Amino acid sequence: MGDATSPDVTVTPLDRLSKDPIGLLPPEVSGLPRSIWSASEEAVLVDLVRAERIDTLPVMQEFLKVLMLAEADPPLSANGEGALFLARVDKLLDLGALEPAQSLIEQANPDTGPLFRRWFDVALLTGTEDAACEAMRDTPSIAPTYSARIFCLARNGDWSAAALTLNTHRVLGDITPQEEALLSRFLDPELYEGEPPLAPPARVSPLTFRMHAAIGEPLITANLPLAFAHADLRSTTAWKSRLEAAERLARFGAVSENVLLKQYTARTPAASGGIWDRAAAIQRFDAAMTAADPDAVARSLPDAWAAMQQTRAETQFAKLYGAALQELPLAGEAAVIAFEVGLLSPEYEAVAIAATEAEADFDPFLIGIARGVPQNLPADTPRALAIQEAFDSTPPPPELQNKVDDGKLGEALLRAIALFGAGSEGDLRSVTDALSLLRSVGLEDVARRAALQLMILDRTP
Repeated sequence: MGDATSPDVTVTPLDRLSKDPIGLLPPEVSGLPRSIWSASEEAVLVDLVRAERIDTLPVMQEFLKVLMLAEADPPLSANGEGALFLARVDKLLDLGALEPAQSLIEQANPDTGPLFRRWFDVALLTGTEDAACEAMRDTPSIAPTYSARIFCLARNGDWSAAALTLNTHRVLGDITPQEEALLSRFLDPELYEGEPPLAPPARVSPLTFRMHAAIGEPLITANLPLAFAHADLRSTTAWKSRLEAAERLARFGAVSENVLLKQYTARTPAASGGIWDRAAAIQRFDAAMTAADPDAVARSLPDAWAAMQQTRAETQFAKLYGAALQELPLAGEAAVIAFEVGLLSPEYEAVAIAATEAEADFDPFLIGIARGVPQNLPADTPRALAIQEAFDSTPPPPELQNKVDDGKLGEALLRAIALFGAGSEGDLRSVTDALSLLRSVGLEDVARRAALQLMILDRTP
């Protein structure tokens, strides 16, 4: 017989259901059940998502995005505020994944202040702010700041209302002198012709960034959060800036391999050194691959691969060329590089099987990882031993297994990503624990690719 103690009850207003179930990847695409969050406390998940680092191996960056985009039932105590949903959006923005973040927000309907602010920020960085400004015109109260309202009045063509609003809020003290100076130049640039440029703001928001560009005083993105780098991919930007932005974004998987290649091959480098040498190396190699010339590929591949290692875009290179390289008769250093590039590509297992059948003289331990059976092969480094132990039926650590047993799969996976990040920097016990957890819950592909990248990619500081 139960007692008379009142049970804990979570109340959600009927007019504002949780946005947490919204995602872009259904279970059949993500490979994750809808219940990944439902047994965990929302506050715990929010803290874990916020704490996840983005400077990890590419496979973990990709998997973190999958978790953030997955359709899933809301966590315990979730309400209409959507704290986990907002944390998911913020992590996508940290990763520079603007388009997925924008799609996620729009699917959720940005009808709250915090969500609308994020939608507006993303729209400013992608140059698609007209829809957000129209929404602000229809519902002025949702404007995140007075500056945003003034900007959108101007974007909607109501310049007189924008000027009046600026003057009103200047008198009321709602707008700082720095905001007033920028908005005044934005609304009437001719009035300030010949004036010295404004001092760069101490804190750059997407709105101040966009208005500085509009008045002809663009801000440098190199020291700004990753998401701002997308603005430098526009055709009006100097090629060197576009190249630098593409490399920075590729490092975090924030642009596709085709975008990176497009920037590298846009023009003929007019200088040498650094980024120009990388562009030239990729152009020579791409031309050799297009011509299917094995000799030219063998000559140009080492420099192209070195360029990708410098910019840490090896997996994008592998997606572009990994499969095609396996079709060419290469020898020596070029053959070894082609093999490793193949193992970093989506076709890694087929590459390993082909190497086995051809009795090629490649690293047998890498072949074993790609085929999921490195257990009985020689492992002569601490990293190899840590990986081998994870594939040798070693169970996950109790703290992770207990989470899975309690239905807290998403929480366990977030902790495993963090563990693997720590392990890749030297805590090799964490590598074993993370890989064991991934394999035990059926994420064999993620585990194999993580192990391969840990062995092949050089991520020393």
